[in-house]
Amino acid sequence: MTSSVIPETLRAPEPEVDGEPQAYPLDLEVLRAKLPDNLYWELGAPTKDPELLRKREEETRKWNEVFGRVQSGDATESEIHQYYDRRRKVSEDMLRFATTVLEEQGDKLPERDKGLYELSINMHRTRLSEYPRQEEESLAHRRSQEQRREQWRQGQPQP
Repeated sequence: MTSSVIPETLRAPEPEVDGEPQAYPLDLEVLRAKLPDNLYWELGAPTKDPELLRKREEETRKWNEVFGRVQSGDATESEIHQYYDRRRKVSEDMLRFATTVLEEQGDKLPERDKGLYELSINMHRTRLSEYPRQEEESLAHRRSQEQRREQWRQGQPQP
């Protein structure tokens, strides 16, 4: 997943009783006060605000374009570093958010939701452990692509 936006399956559900939405058992204001600069608020917090939804779409599109350049070997070294710095920041913030939820308000959550937060923690820990290798591989791929381009420009046969 290259998107910076949190998938619907990892967002807090809106439980219903008799067809009426119930307040979710998390106190998001307490969490926001504790983690004010966390990317969760920008990327994953429940919202119906059309402006925020539009910004999330733009953010997703922007980073998907960078990811495409990284994968194809067309990204600059700076873009590669920016892309992985962003992925690290998103994962660190989502890990911090999920950990804080479970530590401070986990006893209020249904078991299913505790499991989703635990899954999120494991997923982001795994991602964080993989980013250094992926970044190095992307830089190596870029160098290889650049070498092929240079050989082509000089009319040399490619290996």
